[in-house]
Amino acid sequence: MAIARNWRANQVPEGPLQARFADIPALNRIFSDSFTERYRRDGLTGVRVPHLNPAIWQYAMSDANGGALLWRDDRGEIAAFNVVHRSGREGWMGPLAVRPDLQGTGVGKRVVRAGITWLQEAKAGTIGLETMPRTMDNIGFYSSLGLVPGRLTITVTVDAAHGERPPSLLSRLTPDERDHAVVECRELLNGLLDGYDFTRELLLTHELGLGDTVIFRAAGNVVGYALCHTVPLVEGRAREETRVLKLVLAHARDLPLAVSDLADYARRTSTRRVAFRVQTDYASSYRDIISLGGRVRWTDLRMTLDGYPEPIASEGLVFSNWEI
Repeated sequence: MAIARNWRANQVPEGPLQARFADIPALNRIFSDSFTERYRRDGLTGVRVPHLNPAIWQYAMSDANGGALLWRDDRGEIAAFNVVHRSGREGWMGPLAVRPDLQGTGVGKRVVRAGITWLQEAKAGTIGLETMPRTMDNIGFYSSLGLVPGRLTITVTVDAAHGERPPSLLSRLTPDERDHAVVECRELLNGLLDGYDFTRELLLTHELGLGDTVIFRAAGNVVGYALCHTVPLVEGRAREETRVLKLVLAHARDLPLAVSDLADYARRTSTRRVAFRVQTDYASSYRDIISLGGRVRWTDLRMTLDGYPEPIASEGLVFSNWEI
């Protein structure tokens, strides 16, 4: 084993290269093997991380817009990958993984540094990622590369239910109405967090048929929206959950109405619940979701590069998912 380890350590994978859709099966294997190994090291020996839905990979790689990076070994096999995203000034990395037989050889540092460089050259104002808060090795590794721990992202679910009104959906609009609504969504977000722009994610979700954008209006104007995915996250699984990837509201007080609309949207799309990724800096909004029957399902630790922090909306709220 020591000889094999030394041989691998001497290899310098070629990259970063651009990932293609044809690479998805190999990316899926590395994703599953790498995270299964991570759980094993944490003592969870019975956990096997499943493959992701190929449609989700396609979305992630398209959303990366040139930032889907991979590295190949001397046999041409994928050694590591880092899917890097930028939405205006917001930049983040994920998923990223190194093949288990190459972990501990320095490849991981190259992969993260390449993602950071890509975002810096793209003029991102925020550079970050999410990791498991219980995993000290991961936190220490990312800290050694200049990232610092910040808020938690808590996944909270609310059961599907009948709402007081049918949700307003981007997909139901005419092309002209849709274009106008997307512009309104962009202007709303930019007014809350300067330079942020989720337009690409909204359009990709619509084009790929992964879900929809629920729009909230007052007096005819867009005052909020939620980008939702309803396709299964895991390959081969049934549709169970509506995942809110982005939630933007001009006024945080409107969150209960938004939760009601989204619970109704989940019911109409034959999913059992709606999942929110709540950043804990929005403490009052977290309390509101819990008071509405929200159940805590999972936690992730948000880490940002020193000098590239994540801003918080001084008015309203912006929940932004940093995982696919």
